[in-house]
Amino acid sequence: MVNETTIGKLNEMRLTAMAESFRQQLQDPSYTALNFEERFGLMVDTEWARRKNNKLTRLIRKADLYFNQACIEDIEYHADRKLDKAQIARLSTCTYIQEKHNIIILGASGAGKPYLSCAFGIAACRNFYTVKYIRLPDLLNELAVARGEGIYKKVMKQYKQVSLLILDEWLLVPLGNSEARDLLEIVEARHKKGSTIFSSQFSPAGWHGKIGEDTLADAILDRIVHDSYTILIDGQDSMRKRKGIQE
Repeated sequence: MVNETTIGKLNEMRLTAMAESFRQQLQDPSYTALNFEERFGLMVDTEWARRKNNKLTRLIRKADLYFNQACIEDIEYHADRKLDKAQIARLSTCTYIQEKHNIIILGASGAGKPYLSCAFGIAACRNFYTVKYIRLPDLLNELAVARGEGIYKKVMKQYKQVSLLILDEWLLVPLGNSEARDLLEIVEARHKKGSTIFSSQFSPAGWHGKIGEDTLADAILDRIVHDSYTILIDGQDSMRKRKGIQE
């Protein structure tokens, strides 16, 4: 009766994993060989692990990753892709996030940029950083709608505060003046305060023309190019072709 009351109290305090561990110990005679400190430590470890796993699951869900199962361990290092495995391993430790640096991922359409971006996103989640993935066209559209609905500052704040922002399809099409200003607002707010992954088909040399207005372009590029690690994905065959239906 006392044990059931204790289990009930643990569940009431939302220590459900500890309650389950305690019940398991009561039902398994082998635990009697352990002293109090060891048995209590096992219950605490179980609760701690459950909470960490739940937090990781929440972070991945909120990240809205295009590939939510992507991981650094599954990156394919085909010779023609010319990926630097050591560089990717270093970046996967997320030191660049601690130091508030960025990553620029370059490659042709189908090179596998979104997967690599999401793999870095999962690595960040595993280190319990907040992550948000979004296509740049979708972000700019969301900001335009938010401005019309009077919630621009609220939406912008969400993108400013996330630890790692992943911007896919970066500068795929030329920007309008209002879009360029929105982009500068985000880049300026995140400069030295958060990390961003820019995934693009075009090298930084071509970004200036995509942004349009010279002053805005200079300001945006100055806050990105000099503070980013660059990864170039090469390849004779696209990853879509490699993963497609084989005749």
